[in-house]
Amino acid sequence: MNLSKEILDLKKEKNAVILAHNYQVPEIQDVADFVGDSLELARAATSVDADIILFCGVDFMAETAKILNPEKKVTVPDKSACCPMAEMLKLDYLKKLKKENPAADVVLYVNTKAEAKAECDCVCTSANAEKIVNAMESDTVIFGPDQNLAYYVKKRTDKEIIVAPPTGMCITHYMMTMADLMDAKLKHPNAEVVVHPECIPEIQDVADAIKSTSGMLRYCKELKSKEFIIGTEVGMLYKMSKEMPNKKFYPLSKDAICKNMKKNSLEKAFKALKSGGPEIDVPKDIQLRAKTAIDRMLELSK
Repeated sequence: MNLSKEILDLKKEKNAVILAHNYQVPEIQDVADFVGDSLELARAATSVDADIILFCGVDFMAETAKILNPEKKVTVPDKSACCPMAEMLKLDYLKKLKKENPAADVVLYVNTKAEAKAECDCVCTSANAEKIVNAMESDTVIFGPDQNLAYYVKKRTDKEIIVAPPTGMCITHYMMTMADLMDAKLKHPNAEVVVHPECIPEIQDVADAIKSTSGMLRYCKELKSKEFIIGTEVGMLYKMSKEMPNKKFYPLSKDAICKNMKKNSLEKAFKALKSGGPEIDVPKDIQLRAKTAIDRMLELSK
């Protein structure tokens, strides 16, 4: 059985669309209707002309697609593909922090559960975090859950940032070390270093550029440089190499693999399309409140 062809046929038969994150395995990226970062996928989800959305990423991304398309069926290849960072921000903790800081606006990274988004004033992604925080009216902003993205934002705003929680992080990006970077630079001395703002501060401080995943793509296309060390999940290198075959891309760390992103496979995607599940749902009250925060982000990001 040619699974790729079967999936393409099933998409037509069921009027389905496949959205996939840049970190997905190559074979899923190849059958997807759209591959992008969290902001691009959120935008794509607002204009989907299909009955079914198969979301290949992690749980919070599929939740976002459902929030923006409440009337559509949203399915995933593997319901256990969750984001550990999103789990780090507990709802009780967030509510307590809001109560202690009533004048503060709350900006939450899209890498959060829907119930947390329902408690915030605006959502952000790594592509627009700086812009969203600076657009808030309050002088103090509760921001979470990634401490490294918070570090990135703090350097680009005059607002006081309360990191929620202080220890929140992306395990995959946090595991990349200065030793990894030094080793990559030793092997590829002429390569530019482009990293994600979820990387640790020490790496951010010496990088040539700090970008979201799709920001990396645009940045590397615009430069004349032919070699790049990429500091993010290794799945990103497939898309970059595919779109820029004349350039070389090296992982800052070959071990930067998100195990949850990699839970999705072509076989699981096929089964999800064929069976119509597993399905993602978000309680109506949470859905409505979270949508307000997501819509505000999309409006401010124009």
